[in-house]
This record gives sequence, structure tokens and C-alpha cells, in this order.
Amino acid sequence: MNNAFVPKLKLNSNYKAMLNKGKIAVDAKKFLKQKIESANWFMGAISNRYETMINIMNSIIRHQKTYFESDNRELSPLNLKTIAEDVNLDISTISRATNDKYIQLPWGCREIKSFFSEGISTIDGEMVSNTVIKKSIISLIDNENKASPLTDEQIMKKLFDMNYNIARRTVSKYREKLNIPIARLRKKNI
Repeated sequence: MNNAFVPKLKLNSNYKAMLNKGKIAVDAKKFLKQKIESANWFMGAISNRYETMINIMNSIIRHQKTYFESDNRELSPLNLKTIAEDVNLDISTISRATNDKYIQLPWGCREIKSFFSEGISTIDGEMVSNTVIKKSIISLIDNENKASPLTDEQIMKKLFDMNYNIARRTVSKYREKLNIPIARLRKKNI
């Protein structure tokens, strides 16, 4: 957590002292007590948010060991529900806590949401992350004959040969998400 420049919250001791004095009006005492409770609740909420983020990141790191411990940076299939069950929180809490949050790593800055990925089944029944499929699609397109680019159907067949069980429509969806145009638009006259 990037808390180096965040001041530590604490309650001003003068307000506690005022509350403990006997010479204060009942309304003022009630007001002070309410505000002190509100401040304590707020400081507790900030502390809980910090703990939640730490627990979520620890869980993500445990579930994405291959990404953090190897040089090829491949993600495993992971969804919000898995993390929610691991840290005993609601899925919506995990979603809100990770939304628009980033993690600084030695190899760059990544959005925390990027560690969640769909799983695609291989022909052998093993699950792989959709990021592996996307990398394969990029590789196939980078190495294609530019005079005769691969269609989504051909990419699907090549992925099938690579042991990935994926539909043509899914190839199209991933290609579009990667901002890669259709074969006709990738064609270059050589």
C-alpha cells in the first residue's frame, strides 16, 4: 500500500478532555459523544479498507503464483468469486475494492482487475487463462503471411492444433478486444 505520505488519523485529545469535564451542557456532551463515535467509526473504516486491500492482494498473489514467480508472466484463470471465498468477503466488495486500483511491480504498473481472467478449457481438459489465448492470437497474427492473413476460422483451427478448445466467435471477440482488424483489413500487397 502506498501509505508513505498518508497521515495517521487520530482523535484530538482536547475533545475527549471536554467530554470528560463535568461542567459541559447536556446537549454539548451529546454532540461531542456523537462526533467522537463518528470519528472512531471513520478511522476504523479506513483501517478495514487497508486490511481488505492487503488480504485481497495476498490472495491474488497466492492464486497467480505462476505470474509472480516466473519470467513468462502467464495468468491462471481467476475470478472474483474465488478471491471473495478466500478472504470471506462478498463478491461486490472485492469488485469495489479492486476497481480503479493499480499495483506497482518491478516490471511495470498493472491494474488489479487485470489479474482476473476467464478460463478456457484445453482439449486435455486443463484450464488456461484467456490471456494465454490472447497472446497466442497475437503471435499467430504477428507471424502470418501479410499477403494472405489468417481468418478467425483459421486462427481457431491453429489454436485447436495448439491444444486450445475455442470457438471461432471467441477468437473474434478476443481479436476485437485486442484492437486487431479482420483479415481483409490486415492484408498487405507485397
